[in-house]
Amino acid sequence: MSIILRAPATRSAPELILRAWRDDDRDALLAAYQDPVLRQWTRLPVTTTVEADRWLARMRQGWRDGDQFSFAVLEPDPGIGERLVANVVLKRVTPGRPDAEVGYWTAAPARGRGVAGRALDAVSRWAFARFADGGLSRLELLHQVDNPASCRVAEKTGFRFQEVLPAQPPFPRDGHRHVRRADADG
Repeated sequence: MSIILRAPATRSAPELILRAWRDDDRDALLAAYQDPVLRQWTRLPVTTTVEADRWLARMRQGWRDGDQFSFAVLEPDPGIGERLVANVVLKRVTPGRPDAEVGYWTAAPARGRGVAGRALDAVSRWAFARFADGGLSRLELLHQVDNPASCRVAEKTGFRFQEVLPAQPPFPRDGHRHVRRADADG
């Protein structure tokens, strides 16, 4: 499936391009995962080419199965063309089920620049439009309670805090559930 989403440029940031992950993203993926902060918040480490290849294969499989849609988020870079700045995923998409989940991570050089929120908003709008006929009306964003940056991204992109969830493996700490509803996108 060849879907390309765009998050418009702002006065201080260029347009973001969101597309399915490709095999040639391996080096950029490995570079992003060198960041200890990213590894702290993600469940599956990507530290070797074998792990990167497995990760990319899982992303492709999600698209083929139609239940998980992971987007590489790219920013134009005059020196190299495009630079990987984030990942946003829509997961647990099931026809007839009203809710699905979103998740994301941001590469270290892109943090604090609004990349996560802009990319998350683009995927959320796409999800509500694309899966409305299948009944999708609610997206959930989950994060651990000690991740205030994710809380800020959720709130800024229309995901309202709903509740604290008890710790559940593989996550060692309690979490927050934030929700964005399709009818709020008007």
